[in-house]
Amino acid sequence: MKKLTFAYEMKLTFSAPVTEHRFQLRCAPVTGPRQQVIDVDVQMEPQVELESTIDSFGSLVMTGYMPQAHSEFGYRVTGIAFVDNANIKEEPFKPLYRFPSALTKPGPAIEALIVRCRTRIDALGDGADELDRASVIMDEVYRSFDYTPGSTTVQTTAEEAFAQRKGVCQDYAHVMLAVCRDLGIAARYIAGLLDGEGATHAWVEVYRDRRWVGLDPTHNRMVDDNYITIAHGRDYRDCMLDIGVFSGDNVAQTQWVNASVHESLV
Repeated sequence: MKKLTFAYEMKLTFSAPVTEHRFQLRCAPVTGPRQQVIDVDVQMEPQVELESTIDSFGSLVMTGYMPQAHSEFGYRVTGIAFVDNANIKEEPFKPLYRFPSALTKPGPAIEALIVRCRTRIDALGDGADELDRASVIMDEVYRSFDYTPGSTTVQTTAEEAFAQRKGVCQDYAHVMLAVCRDLGIAARYIAGLLDGEGATHAWVEVYRDRRWVGLDPTHNRMVDDNYITIAHGRDYRDCMLDIGVFSGDNVAQTQWVNASVHESLV
């Protein structure tokens, strides 16, 4: 088990004042099967009252409304997570994680990858379990991609990303999900934080022995106690950390994000 302190910041700067801003946030980790989260603090700028609920996937959802004019919008989330992958708690199985989702539907490029993965998996023999098979898929995805920031957007599908063999962690996760589900392995998308400084991260969990076990195709490794889960779902669309609408005339927006996770020894 590790004790991790975390901070996640996001700031939007608008080219002109906006009004009637309605937003939804999934930016705060919560206690779950592999982590206990305490001392969470969410600071908004401008200050606004938040309403909180838990969605059907178990993620904390905060919503707010700012009718007044503003040129900047942002938040900062801090807290402490005790992460223990050696003692993951059981969860009930949800069949929806066996089926393609909007961003993970296979096309010709991924279907060719599925054939390669199936050949390697068949060579494992009858004793291979879900984690063994998923590890093969993770390795194939990792070997097939070039990590290339800016080559995709949040709307890029797994098929589009894999066809160009370029993407970021979201794309690695989507492609792995597409293959896992096609080969009968229940898998879900995870949005979260990884030890160090930078941005948020995405990875995959597969269902084995009544527990969800994490694999990180971007780094080709098992998820350990350095990862903090924020949200999970079928794909990125179920785990968007922030989304909103506002009124403004030809307004452009610039986003800045920073994530920081470090082990605490006290």
